Parts: sequence; structure tokens; C-alpha cells
Amino acid sequence: MPQHHTIFFLGATGFLAGDVLHLLGRDYPNYHVKALVRNPTPERVAKLKQLHPNLTVVEGDLNDAQLIADQAATADIVINSASSDHWPSVKATLDGLEKNAASRSSDPPLYIHISGCGIISDNIRGEKVENPKFWSDIGLDLKDCDQSNTHLESDIPIVAAGTRKENPIRSIIIYPGQIYGVGRGVQKTTLWLRIFMDYAKRVGYVGTWGRGFNAQNTIHVEDMAAAVLFIFKAAVEGRAEEGANGLYFAVTDKILSYGEWTKLMGDHLYSKGVVKEPGCKPMSPEIVEPLGNYGWSLLGGNLFAKADRLARMGWKAVESSKVSLMDNLPEAIDAALEDDRPYVHIS
Repeated sequence: MPQHHTIFFLGATGFLAGDVLHLLGRDYPNYHVKALVRNPTPERVAKLKQLHPNLTVVEGDLNDAQLIADQAATADIVINSASSDHWPSVKATLDGLEKNAASRSSDPPLYIHISGCGIISDNIRGEKVENPKFWSDIGLDLKDCDQSNTHLESDIPIVAAGTRKENPIRSIIIYPGQIYGVGRGVQKTTLWLRIFMDYAKRVGYVGTWGRGFNAQNTIHVEDMAAAVLFIFKAAVEGRAEEGANGLYFAVTDKILSYGEWTKLMGDHLYSKGVVKEPGCKPMSPEIVEPLGNYGWSLLGGNLFAKADRLARMGWKAVESSKVSLMDNLPEAIDAALEDDRPYVHIS
């Protein structure tokens, strides 16, 4: 690869992306970042340029397949921190990267895709389970996951593109746990927080999928961004595992049940006058069923992962040991209330 890469970045205005761009701007200011932005207002563009000094905006959205394919066909690196379940944009990215690889067979492009631990959900619908499975990313085969789980529609073709014999790409998929914190970018709060707050405003209380006994590993957004940069740096230097072995869980060993943090959320929103009752309780089927298996898999299951690959490389979380999700939740809720944009699910 050349000394000064071009990065095509999808999802640049998102929650995690803000912290990733901040770190890229700090450590790789000479890399040219071309950011896909749906609504490039002067305010949003200025914020993105504050995060990375060598950033330009490509106006478009995830439905602009030809635009995405064209950009991926000419970039040295693609980082996708947008919706990991938006298959048309992932397909367009892979199509562009395949053309890219064909034109530079001795130096294939790098694709870093941010997915999520929803691939390992046991889909227990918020109930208790004895001896839940903990998944390691070493030896992980996506075909061993429940194929009804979220993210796999995109992730399996990415691995295939990274392992094929003709025009392969350098593929890496990163699987965050439950990310929390207040971000440094355009979007200050995480998606799951906005989903639950959106439902709370609709029904007047904070609810859980089922009884809320399901749990998952947590990670602070600053640690998550640091993990992405750690893997990015290793990949640029040719030290990262890729393709079939390029699957990385990015989690800490701190596990929290949904019932615990939703109770705190309910108490905090009640104190703010946002909901009609404190605490939390199960949401009715009429509320949760419209999201289908996406909701039950992602928000009603146990997602227990071990970041063995990152640990083997020497990465350690820092901020998560200082500030837990429960410590941070009131601040994050207040940031989301100040933003006050509704969550819109992309099907």
C-alpha cells in the first residue's frame, strides 16, 4: 500500500465513528478520508473536519449503490461503521472492492467492517438461562452461529470475499459489545440507548424485551474506538489476521443485564418527567413484535463474547475500568434528551 492511503468511510456521522475519526486524525492525519454523508450541512461538515484534518465529504447515503461501489473501487481502505444490517450498501461496497482488487492484485484493498455481537445471540427473549455459552473469536466460524441472528447476512459474504481465490480483499470484521459513553462526533449517543428511549417515550415507561434477564459484555466508546485503531494499525503494518481469521470481538469482561440498566434508565427518565412511572417492566408483544427477530435477537438475548484475539495481540481496555455503563448512563441519557432525534430503524 502507498504511504498515504485513501480511506472511504461509511457512517462517519455515527456514534462510534466520531471517536474512530478522532483517533485517525490524531495518528494518521495525512491519510485522506472520504466520508459518505447523507445531509452534509455546514455544521456537520465542520464537525467532521475537526475530527480529521484531511477529510472531504462525499454526499450520498447507503442507498446510493453505484456511488458506494465507485468509491470502494478506488480507495486503499474502506471502513464501514454505518448500519451493519444494510445489505445493499455492503453488497455495493464488496462489488467496488472486487473491481479494486482486480486492478491491484499484488496490493489488495483493506475492508474493515464494524458489525456487532448480535451474531452470537441465544435469543432467550429476556428469560433466565443456565450456563449460557461464551463465544471466543479464535476459531469462530460464522456458519456455527444461529443463522436467524442479525448481521450475518452481511458478514458471511464479507468473509467469503476475504477468502476467495480470485480477486480477494483483505477483510476484517470487528464485533463490539454493548457500547456506552458520550461520543465526540456528530452523533453523541449510542443506537441501543436511542431505541429504548424512543420506546419509552411512546409507551410512558422504560421496557425490556421479555423480563430483561438477558445480558451482554459492555465496552466504553473510547475503548471501542481504541480497539478499532489498534486493529487498523496492525492491518496497515501487515500484522493483523484477516479473512477467515479476521474476526475480532471487542468487549470487556464486564457483563450487565438489560434489567439492571433499564431500571436505572426508567428512574432517571421519571425524575426528568419523560415517562409516567419509574423503573422498568416487560414491554407488551404489540410493542416488541413489529421489530421481529431483529429485536428479539439483538435486544432479548445473551451475547457473551471473549476478546481473545485482541488480548493475544496485547490490547487492553482502559476507560471501561474507570467508568462503567451504569456510572455513565445518566449523562448519556441527558445527552440523548438534548439531541432529541427519534430512532429510525433501517430494515
